[in-house]
Amino acid sequence: MLDKLAQLEENYQDLTKKLSDPDVIADHNSYREYAKAHSDLESVVVVYHDYKDVLQEIDEGKELLEEELEPDFRQMLVDELEQLETKKVKLEEKLKLLLLPKDPNDEKNVIIEIRAGTGGDEAALFAGDLLRMYSRYAETHNWRVELMSSSPTELGGFKEVIFMVEGKGAYSRLKYESGVHRVQRIPETESGGRIHTSTATVAVLPEAEEVEVNIDPNDLRIDVYRSSGPGGQSVNTTDSAVRITYLPTGLVVSCQDEKSQHKNRDKAMKILRARVYDQLQAEKDAELAAKRRSQVGTGDRSERIRTYNFPQGRMTDHRIGLTLYRLESIIEGNIDEIIENLIAAEQTELLNTLES
Repeated sequence: MLDKLAQLEENYQDLTKKLSDPDVIADHNSYREYAKAHSDLESVVVVYHDYKDVLQEIDEGKELLEEELEPDFRQMLVDELEQLETKKVKLEEKLKLLLLPKDPNDEKNVIIEIRAGTGGDEAALFAGDLLRMYSRYAETHNWRVELMSSSPTELGGFKEVIFMVEGKGAYSRLKYESGVHRVQRIPETESGGRIHTSTATVAVLPEAEEVEVNIDPNDLRIDVYRSSGPGGQSVNTTDSAVRITYLPTGLVVSCQDEKSQHKNRDKAMKILRARVYDQLQAEKDAELAAKRRSQVGTGDRSERIRTYNFPQGRMTDHRIGLTLYRLESIIEGNIDEIIENLIAAEQTELLNTLES
């Protein structure tokens, strides 16, 4: 580990020099590339410097103990060395985590697709609850939410809703939400007071840039039509809705929320790129699956990952066995505690894999 850290420190120093080079500063693309690499290394290098300082203090303290010292001063030195050893262990653990392989998509924006599953109208209402939960969570992180496409129901829920979350590190935290979410509660329409179980499926896709996914325009079939609202009612009288079919895979994306055909087409292309990119990533992950343990929370979307039990005010994340009795707060978007536990579980699993 120390050899790797020394190499990273050297790389960081080289990048620091390049960022002050006039030729690099004049080349915006190169400067942006070096600045990102420099920023990525900074956190680990700062901790590594702290770690080296602690090692030096420990060595100096041990040398002092070999000398003749006053009993009180010797005891003070022994206590200080104990504290330094504890700090050393904590920094080593922190460095191990910082050296774990990074998900290249972590800093990206995300496109989240929520679809009502079993449960009819109640499932559609639950899909709306999840949309609000993620929207409010995004607000707490100062991320921007943009609705991409939706199929609302007359009762105020959604058969399907797709939206983008724009913000630094959005994917790194929201990627754990992919999977089947189950809700247990008494629907407002239930006169007998019986608890119903409904589901909604969440898919979290990293936003894909055009340079990352090469889509040939000749492979697209684009249809335009008039948009409609809940129950098939007409929303406008122009052909503003857009349906794009990606012929090589049969993927279909429709957008009708905007009044402008151009805006609907742009949104549909963003969703399509994200889905194609996700398929490519899934193929790569499948190739690696035999070589490593599956990661927490980023696997099969048919997996039931979480249950929201309203009568008991309980949320259970089945992947890590986490149960919290503050469901109302969670539904209002306070899900950081869940995500932090999922991140910790994945980091532990990765560490165990690397050390085994």
